[in-house]
Amino acid sequence: MDETCPVCRTAQVVCGKWTLLLVRDLAEGRARFCELERSLSGISPRTLSLRLRALEEERIVERHTFPEVPPRVEYALTAKGRALLPIIDDMRQYGERWLGGECRELAVADAVAPLAAALG
Repeated sequence: MDETCPVCRTAQVVCGKWTLLLVRDLAEGRARFCELERSLSGISPRTLSLRLRALEEERIVERHTFPEVPPRVEYALTAKGRALLPIIDDMRQYGERWLGGECRELAVADAVAPLAAALG
């Protein structure tokens, strides 16, 4: 893999199984571990935990821990994570047009609009 190639580096970050689906689900806002686990049917708790940790290390997702008993933890996209939303929206459009796929509707376009406006 060519570490200097931006396409290769991006693929290395986002092409892990479940990664883009986690970003898609977090596009709607903060979510708790159990909510993500329910929305990603088939993901094991261990895999979800590892994937979230990897996304935190890449600064795509941030973890918020609340000082409560029992502790409450929520995950949210960072600006770097929100920058992936246009890619996900393009993938959805491609799937609908070329693969005949139907995906559960998300407000990804609504989440992308402010980002697109900010980027100019």
